[in-house]
Amino acid sequence: MKELRLLAICCLLSACATTSPRLQPVPTLVSANPASVGMDPALNRRLDSIVQAGIKNGAAPGVALAVGRYGRLIHLRGYGRIDTATNSAKVTDSTMFDMASLTKVVATTTAAMILEDEGRLNLDAPVASYLPELNDSAKAKITVRMILTHSAGFEAFAPLWKDTKGRAEYLAKINARPLAYTPGDSVIYSDWDFVLAGLVVEHITGMPLDQFVATRVWQPLGMRDTGFNPLAPGEIPPDSACTAGFRPDSPLLNRIAMTEFDTVYRHIHVHGIVHDENACALGGVAGHAGLFSSARDVAIFVQMLLNGGQYNGVRLIQPTTVARWTARQSPHSSRAIGWDTPSMRSSAGHYFSPRSFGHTGFTGTSIWVDPERGVFVVLLTNRVDPTRANLRNEPLRRDIADAVQAAILDAPLIEWQPPAPIAR
Repeated sequence: MKELRLLAICCLLSACATTSPRLQPVPTLVSANPASVGMDPALNRRLDSIVQAGIKNGAAPGVALAVGRYGRLIHLRGYGRIDTATNSAKVTDSTMFDMASLTKVVATTTAAMILEDEGRLNLDAPVASYLPELNDSAKAKITVRMILTHSAGFEAFAPLWKDTKGRAEYLAKINARPLAYTPGDSVIYSDWDFVLAGLVVEHITGMPLDQFVATRVWQPLGMRDTGFNPLAPGEIPPDSACTAGFRPDSPLLNRIAMTEFDTVYRHIHVHGIVHDENACALGGVAGHAGLFSSARDVAIFVQMLLNGGQYNGVRLIQPTTVARWTARQSPHSSRAIGWDTPSMRSSAGHYFSPRSFGHTGFTGTSIWVDPERGVFVVLLTNRVDPTRANLRNEPLRRDIADAVQAAILDAPLIEWQPPAPIAR
């Protein structure tokens, strides 16, 4: 039964580009109008209105939005500016945003999927078998699967950046800190899970995380705007507070959305260097945060997943792997492997199907993918500019997701319901 269900999910993922009988398969995303994929022709105007109202209401200075269905890119636009200053550059589809926790899925989870396909990563092996420095006895039974589903026992957050720098120090500090709960007993979203996951990838590959995903993901997919430390590619010295990576004369600055005015750590208006303090203290390259990308590039990435792990004739991941990793893992949590799935008050809004998967980022970024309807929504904002206290992007996410789903004319609009409890 489990194998049949997995096969059905694989069919959903790999067939999304050709579900409509009037559409021919395409090797790459192509621009199209909403009506050509069974959606309301007024969708583009509706999305423009929602985003422009969001910017006016202070959701973020800048927004980039990509929407696709069946391999067709039906909406790809930038709105607003890269900063609150009225003379700052306008946002385009190629403006690079700090992806924050989308790093967890676009970079680290994808790398782990590739390594599992190659037989180099065992999800049920102890993390300590890859990272022997994780030798605290309370953490001995933590598996790779647990860190990828946020069930490893780690606390939600701690500002280790205040007194910890670099990979060795972070691993030692995570090893020394007490667990918040018994591994496997609960789910608490924690950056430490993906700091460790990134280190596991580096241990297995013998390469820095940024180099591995650049050669195995970004380059094969043609993702030209994606990478860590965009102003100074490569790892920044962890004792530099990331400012060593800033290049005030870089022409890229007009293509990178600004983030927070940091009054605590860097004491600068953060621009072109990672917003997340712990990722910064790790040199700008980390498993939980640090990636920069554009709406154009992320659209390519999510279409690869909808295609069952391939794009433009290049296979990165096996379809069954994509299906397993993007499926909810427990009736007690919305978490997939690396990814998340819709839940009550989710940024996916009211209508993304139960088989949907996605993730959000602290800076105001989000991805939602619905394989049942072959649709995706990529929303990138810099809502933390100038302060992280701004939460006005949250209704914007839901409004856009609902507008996209409501525009689908060839399938019923069904409100998301929590999974039924399993009978015992």
